[in-house]
Amino acid sequence: MRYFLEIAYDGKEYAGWQRQPNAITVQEVIEDRLSKLFGQTVAITGAGRTDAGVHAKQLFAHFDVDFVEDLENLKYRLNSFLPTDIAINSIIPVQENAHARFDATEREYEYWITQKKNPFLKGQAYGIYRSLKVELMNQAASILLDYEDFKCFSRSKTDVKTYHCMIKKASWEERDDLLVFTITANRFLRNMVRAIVGTLLSIGQETLTIQEFKEIIESRDRSRAGASAPAHGLYLTKVIYPNSIKKDN
Repeated sequence: MRYFLEIAYDGKEYAGWQRQPNAITVQEVIEDRLSKLFGQTVAITGAGRTDAGVHAKQLFAHFDVDFVEDLENLKYRLNSFLPTDIAINSIIPVQENAHARFDATEREYEYWITQKKNPFLKGQAYGIYRSLKVELMNQAASILLDYEDFKCFSRSKTDVKTYHCMIKKASWEERDDLLVFTITANRFLRNMVRAIVGTLLSIGQETLTIQEFKEIIESRDRSRAGASAPAHGLYLTKVIYPNSIKKDN
């Protein structure tokens, strides 16, 4: 029987989502607790992989075990075993061939910037205490929707077959003391959102023009784009799937 876990976590204590040698990751911690609960090795497959220090408000992962009669009890027990910075928000029965990564049709990220020193946002938002031209940043962000190839914002050494992504939304908005960048697409490249944010911040500081931003995208050259924004301001906020993956459909 296949189930989806809906997961949220604070990423600052982890070397990212994906299991790796000599470092503690979110995937490893959840797999370890699940395996102890079921008394057998349980592997999970995530919708994607977040880098070290990146947070998730919603990430899904699938796993296979025998039929579970009481999913609420399983959620309660699993949350009891997990550290306080990882939470399971729901456990959902899905079709046997449902895949957390390949069946996702849309993903959304937010990047949080605070322009006011706030000790309660330490490790949760990137502090920039100088003026930013948000209108210019939004003009540049809207240009992203006109393109599909984002090699210029991808990590240089990566094994992807294509650099094409369909961006549906990219915009900045002010929320109380936060300046939040929201971006939605069918898929994202490694380091893509942080590279986009870093480049848009150059627009906001007027060290880069709108025309130069277009030229960077068309160049497909990562070295021409801005430095990646720090990981601790980035959140995976939403992953969308077709309703057909659910078991009760």
